[in-house]
Amino acid sequence: MPTNDLSPEASFAKLGLSLPPAPQPLGVYKPYLIDGKYLYVSGHGTVKDDKSLIIGRIGDDMDIDEGKLAARQVGLAILSTIRTNLGSLDRVKRVIKVLGMVNCTPDFKRHPYVINGCSELFAAVWGEENGIGVRSAVGMGSLPDNIPVEIEALFELV
Repeated sequence: MPTNDLSPEASFAKLGLSLPPAPQPLGVYKPYLIDGKYLYVSGHGTVKDDKSLIIGRIGDDMDIDEGKLAARQVGLAILSTIRTNLGSLDRVKRVIKVLGMVNCTPDFKRHPYVINGCSELFAAVWGEENGIGVRSAVGMGSLPDNIPVEIEALFELV
């Protein structure tokens, strides 16, 4: 549970954010997979409420703060997949691992700052103890459809 003793659903509601529609696979893969007490979530992109994508490359046509907001939007898409397919964010006990990929120019060096957009969202939903897991934040030469951020995650279920 989040540090403030609210359920993950209540914590999310308190943030006043909206969830985009859960993205549908555009390739041959499952958006999520449950194995025992673990929920694996495939790489998600920057899906907005109207189903369009945030597009751009950080260090080129997007700045670092726009990248961080894009990472938060990816986090919202992941939350949407969880709620749509599992019924509630309360089904997740904690975040285990986040892998954040940043579409950026070769000289860009602040990948962790960008991925904090997602990590801060998860910490707000599940609290610092359960919402912060292990993490990698890496730069990529490109990402599908020129999205600025792609994130995959592993969660422990209740």
